[in-house]
Amino acid sequence: MDANAVAELEKAGVKVGAPERLFVAAEWQDEKHILPVGPRALVRDGDLTAHVTLQPISKLWTGTAKPPSFTPSPPPEYHPFFILIEATAAGYCRAIRNTETDQEFERLYRHLLRRPDGTDRNPLFSYLQGAARLYLSLRDVSQAEFEAVVERLRQSAKHHSTHVGSINYFQDVLRGVLGA
Repeated sequence: MDANAVAELEKAGVKVGAPERLFVAAEWQDEKHILPVGPRALVRDGDLTAHVTLQPISKLWTGTAKPPSFTPSPPPEYHPFFILIEATAAGYCRAIRNTETDQEFERLYRHLLRRPDGTDRNPLFSYLQGAARLYLSLRDVSQAEFEAVVERLRQSAKHHSTHVGSINYFQDVLRGVLGA
């Protein structure tokens, strides 16, 4: 948890008590180029938007809590974490008017798992990373819990993949999150 990020969001009027209502919104350099998320992220809460400074993921892990089994599905207390990440992914795809493939989502989640503070050529990675940074700024999450959530997201993208170029993860999962 990051008290500075919480204070920054609260000052802007963002309701930090309901992270499932938030997502990291897309920002544009110009009409054709989306900006990757940097140290500051644009957070959306309904019609309200606010910029917030977010620490790297590895600096936000708290404690040593072990996650429960996510089989067959994650327990309800983890749903806000999943929703925030998936809402950010859906919002990104809607903003750029392009749907990433199931294979690309799987690759990006795998990369987030292996290099949580890394970079990637696909700007969506920085948005997934920003969503995780936002959630970890609002709630205490251990490294093991973070890894379990991201691994479950990777598995979901892989499970929905039926062929090269399929977009089933977006159609079956993400579309419903934001109405994308």
